[in-house]
Amino acid sequence: MTPPLHLSLAGQAVEVLRELVLTGEIPPGTRVNEVELAQRLGISRGPLREAIRHLASEGLLVLVPHRGASVPTADAAEVQALFELRTALECAAAGLAASRRTEADVVRLRAVCEESRRAYSAGERFPYRLDLAFHQSLLDAARSPRIAEQVRLVQQRVVLLRSGLRDDPPHQHASLDDHDALVAAVASGEPGRASDAMRRHLARVCAQMLTSLG
Repeated sequence: MTPPLHLSLAGQAVEVLRELVLTGEIPPGTRVNEVELAQRLGISRGPLREAIRHLASEGLLVLVPHRGASVPTADAAEVQALFELRTALECAAAGLAASRRTEADVVRLRAVCEESRRAYSAGERFPYRLDLAFHQSLLDAARSPRIAEQVRLVQQRVVLLRSGLRDDPPHQHASLDDHDALVAAVASGEPGRASDAMRRHLARVCAQMLTSLG
């Protein structure tokens, strides 16, 4: 059955608004202008408000009574809390991926790493879509839908907070090296090695974000 039009529009608005937030086009700390955004998307404010409520439930927007929605800003406590959760979830996922991966999973992980390096070499700002694609490919290899569901929500919030921080090319290069090390660990079929590689990667990313917050 085709969903009601307003639900379809709200669903489309969710994806567009999520992209605007995660890419930093609507920067952290910025209030969402409902009138302007509804005009830009060519929809009424009803579906847009549904989309805003949905993204607020994912932690990508903050709703304040009588003031509307805004994009949250990063602080050290929030970053630390998110990475504690990411570490618990993604280290487990990395270990499972090493145990359950197929050759096709390894091929996909290597392909994402190669694409990321090409983008970096071309001078592209480390694109969140490729970072998420890598971690999603690893989650696919882990074959644990419940872990994957929770990781996706946490990763989005980390991407959001990173969008408001300055670029750090050495950090970006180090992330690419970390991803290569993770692929090698997963391909080796050694759960402990894969889990340790993920822990080191997340610890470094967390430290870099905390340093950027100053």
